[in-house]
Amino acid sequence: MEQWSWPPRYDDDYRPAEGAKHWFPRRETMPARQRDELILARIKDVMDYAWARSPFYRGKWEEAGIHPSSIKSLADFEKVPVVRKEELRADQAENEPFGSYLCVPPEEVKHVNGTSGTTGRPTAFGINERDWRSVANAHARVMWAMGIRPSDTVLVASPLTLYWGSWGAYIGAERLGARVFPFGAGVSGQTTRTVHWMKQMGVTVFYATPSYALRVAEVARTEGIDPAELGVRKLFFSGEPGASVPSIRARIAEAFDAEVYDSGSMAEVSPWMHLGAAADEPGVLCWQDLVYTEVCDPANHTRVDYGNEGTPVYTTLERTSQPMIRLLSNDLTRWEAPSIERGRTYPFLPRGIYGRIDDMFIVRGENIYPSAIDDVVMADPEYGGEHRIIISRESIMDTLVVKAEHRAELGTDTRAWADRLAGKLRAVLGVGATVVPVEQNTFDRTAFKARRVIDDRSMLHQLRAEEAP
Repeated sequence: MEQWSWPPRYDDDYRPAEGAKHWFPRRETMPARQRDELILARIKDVMDYAWARSPFYRGKWEEAGIHPSSIKSLADFEKVPVVRKEELRADQAENEPFGSYLCVPPEEVKHVNGTSGTTGRPTAFGINERDWRSVANAHARVMWAMGIRPSDTVLVASPLTLYWGSWGAYIGAERLGARVFPFGAGVSGQTTRTVHWMKQMGVTVFYATPSYALRVAEVARTEGIDPAELGVRKLFFSGEPGASVPSIRARIAEAFDAEVYDSGSMAEVSPWMHLGAAADEPGVLCWQDLVYTEVCDPANHTRVDYGNEGTPVYTTLERTSQPMIRLLSNDLTRWEAPSIERGRTYPFLPRGIYGRIDDMFIVRGENIYPSAIDDVVMADPEYGGEHRIIISRESIMDTLVVKAEHRAELGTDTRAWADRLAGKLRAVLGVGATVVPVEQNTFDRTAFKARRVIDDRSMLHQLRAEEAP
């Protein structure tokens, strides 16, 4: 396959012809079974490499009675124990700063990214220069599939901090040859400035989270600017579900009159665009030659058949500094078999990553994912821009409450609107939901990932007290 070797080596001067559909035609369109044979050989290379250099992996595999030489098929690879994020955190705590799964000398690390640490000890990502360039080349490939070209101006409108997503988008656009505008986000007043800079600089491609794109559109209107007239032709996203959720996707596409592309996996796995769209439609391809993705049964971590739901397990095929080998995501998705009709012979996730196993909650026996509520609420024409999902308890029964902003034009007829919305939610979720209408701009907007779920078992009584005359 073009430019596929171990360790990875890329020609940074290479770029397809302007009208080319593929960055690497053979890699992207070859028969999937033939690619799988090459992926198996690469997995052996990666496992041999990690066995020789990483006490973390060698110890984990020895305990499981597995040696890289025992992997003769992709089915054998399913026997390799998964890695959990808490294991990585614990290993880094014992082997600071990068953990014993670092496979290069510490002095070779030239870039540091990481998690925020909001849910525990932050995890540091140590990246050598080879991996930095491999990620740039990989992201350029996927962005090329999205139709982004050197003539574009790409606005990176997510925080330029430890967050890998911003830097991956930045170096990918740079490698592709586009003009890169790393404006960032997260500072007070930044969104208003973003809108005016977008107009001034002629931004044609926008990258952020879906929530922030909706916020930019909202602020543009308050500034007297129609977001559809900003000139953006493509928007691509990561960081949270949304770009493959029909109602959210439609709101963004309609606001900017532009194409919408989904992408993204986990902070620990970069190139994170290995789950990336190649067409203006919901869903993402699994670019298996970048990161081998298995959609697995959450109970036994073996692959589920195409057409079924499971949790992705990721193995990086081009990372030399901190390779991830069967990293468990705990996300949720459903996959479909490769089809050349999509232009590339990779497995397809028609709804992208649409939730997390640990985000799921149960109300009266029904499994409910926040993205299902988001889809219903955001599709309503009277929806005002933000909402909160509240799990509460009345006596011994769990109750679902959705506080939803409504448009100012709705006036005082909010109860009828709330009842209609509650009916739509019941039809989709299978359980009743109390919808509490609130005025527009009640909730804070975010420049990063939206956090909409609140588990408060006494909240319903408080809400009813607020409604009482």
